[in-house]
Amino acid sequence: MFVKSLSGRFLLLTIIFVMLAEVLIFVPSVARFREDYLQERLERGQIASLALLATPNDMVEPALEAELLENAGVLNIVLRRDEMRELILSMPMPATVDKDYDLRGASAWTLIHDVFETMIGDGERVIRVIGAPVKGAGLLIEVAMDERPLRAAIIDYGLRILTLSAVISITTAILLFLAVRLFVVRPIDRLVGQIKAYGDAPEDARRIIQPQAGVTELFEAETALQSMQGQLSQSLRQKQRLAALGSAVSKISHDLRNILTTAQLLADRMEVSEDPRVQKSAPKLVNSITRAVNLCENTLSFGKAEESAPVITEFSMKHLLNDIVESELLAVGDVPISITSQVEGDVQMAADQEQIYRVVSNLVRNARQVLESRPEGGKIRLTGAQEPDAWLVTVQDDGPGLPAKALDNLFKPFQGSVRQGGSGLGLAIAAELVNGHGGKLEVLETTPEGTVFRVCLPKDSPS
Repeated sequence: MFVKSLSGRFLLLTIIFVMLAEVLIFVPSVARFREDYLQERLERGQIASLALLATPNDMVEPALEAELLENAGVLNIVLRRDEMRELILSMPMPATVDKDYDLRGASAWTLIHDVFETMIGDGERVIRVIGAPVKGAGLLIEVAMDERPLRAAIIDYGLRILTLSAVISITTAILLFLAVRLFVVRPIDRLVGQIKAYGDAPEDARRIIQPQAGVTELFEAETALQSMQGQLSQSLRQKQRLAALGSAVSKISHDLRNILTTAQLLADRMEVSEDPRVQKSAPKLVNSITRAVNLCENTLSFGKAEESAPVITEFSMKHLLNDIVESELLAVGDVPISITSQVEGDVQMAADQEQIYRVVSNLVRNARQVLESRPEGGKIRLTGAQEPDAWLVTVQDDGPGLPAKALDNLFKPFQGSVRQGGSGLGLAIAAELVNGHGGKLEVLETTPEGTVFRVCLPKDSPS
């Protein structure tokens, strides 16, 4: 679990990256150590040769010669001066020279290659090292030496470097780990904790996060979260109030519908009265009561559970539109209103026939009721068609058009009514039914010359 945490992964990555950096430093450091080691042996050899050159006959006792070579850490010393190569000091060689290393102008890659060659080897070789004498005391100096002490010194130096690197890596990782825990992980844990606390009681405004992170990015995240939680809490409170209001309205509408039904029966009896004043006012009373009953029924219907999922069947679009036209023509009064439909070819739709009937009939009924308010009436035209990927049904009228204010809330319940006494539920329910098919109900055009609604139902079901 620790490796899966942000701080745990950061700790491991820090150790890896620091160790990688130390390795990149280690290789040239060891190569430089080897070069300095060999250069020191050359300088010691040169110093030992000076002791010999200081004698009158360039001769020393064998014991002194062995001591000089031992102090220099070499087996022999060769000095070249004036194009003459001269063996200055020497002791019996245990073996022939196995490898020559020239330090004059050696590149970095050459030094790195040579140090790895020494470390990988067994240290049993005798090597010759060539370099330039210090202070210009000759053309070059050569020393032969046993490789074992060199290899041991390199390994010891490398182990010390690796140990130091590990200590630096672990110390750096721990410090970075503590810093990340303090400045990043703890604020994130606090943010997560406040999100969980808010989720347990989103209606409690006291649980909305108060930005206080010291890191700019986290502070911006907390500020955005605070804004989102505030909007969510406000929306939740509004939905709760609307739910309570809807429950109350549904109960009131249920009782009011029963009362209005009784009033409607009494109003029907008034229509047969012979009193001229009663005959004149009875139709208006009946219409008012009918609208009130319809409003109650629509409110109750909308307040129930959501519409059931559409039951998809195949049916003829032409027959559906003809049924709607015939039904609406029966409701046309004395005002001259024409309702026609047109479908090119035998278009077969795959949808819930009952729900689509309700959608289109609602659009036609709204248009008819608007036209009935004008003495000259008007025309309503239903057009059905199909495209490669959708079925289209348009309802067009030549009425006065929709007011601009109504367009903003046209498909919102209790807000989209465009006529007096309307509930605004018809279009909201129609849009919900169309959305249940994955389609779209929209207003294509509305002008003083008429309005066009379009129902678009996709043919392909969502995958």
